[in-house]
Amino acid sequence: MSKKPLVIARPKRPPPVLVCRKCLKRSDDGGGIKRALKSELKQRSKARGEKRARLVMTSCFGICPKRAVVAASGSTLARGEYMLIEGGDQVSEAVDVLVTS
Repeated sequence: MSKKPLVIARPKRPPPVLVCRKCLKRSDDGGGIKRALKSELKQRSKARGEKRARLVMTSCFGICPKRAVVAASGSTLARGEYMLIEGGDQVSEAVDVLVTS
């Protein structure tokens, strides 16, 4: 019996931005941070003329800051970095780091 070759898929959109669902629930401004992240990702994609990076809710990253929301992307995880977003005013700066490679 012959083995099938491994299939590699390359999506047409940028890699997703991962956000801890538990942190969003615990944060006082969790809903605002989530909306701000989605909005910022949408604005950046329109400016570049590409599809928007998806915002994906994940389970716990294990960092659990008291007053922040943990976010990461493929590029930040490769560097061993996580973004701790305390409020909607930090979202733009966080997205700069999250979507750059």
